[in-house]
Amino acid sequence: MRILHTMLRVGDLDRSIAFYRDVLGMKLLRRHEYPDGKFTLAFVGYQDEAEGAVLELTYNWGVDRYELGSAYGHIALEVDDAYQACARVRQRGGKVTREAGPMKHGTTVIAFVEDPDGYKIEFIQKGAH
Repeated sequence: MRILHTMLRVGDLDRSIAFYRDVLGMKLLRRHEYPDGKFTLAFVGYQDEAEGAVLELTYNWGVDRYELGSAYGHIALEVDDAYQACARVRQRGGKVTREAGPMKHGTTVIAFVEDPDGYKIEFIQKGAH
């Protein structure tokens, strides 16, 4: 077994694809509309789906926002340098919600950014965990 994808419901598919592609550097791997079900799926990631897990962005037609609830945590991405990753996100118009630095009660360098729908994404500096 292996993890294939994590699904996130998004309120504006094009805006979300732009964030994951242009701000975080992922590739749009595939996109398909389901007119009978009134939804569109887009898969984004850093590598082909056959090689690693990806994100499934689900847009339910006519729904422009969701309550994230208190159960969702975050998506974690390994980065070479969390400080530089935050600077790139900011330069590309993204929102940094926790600046890069050592985590509380530890030495691992982390940071948090937020996608357009409010989903949190953690950067974990490579070699620090």
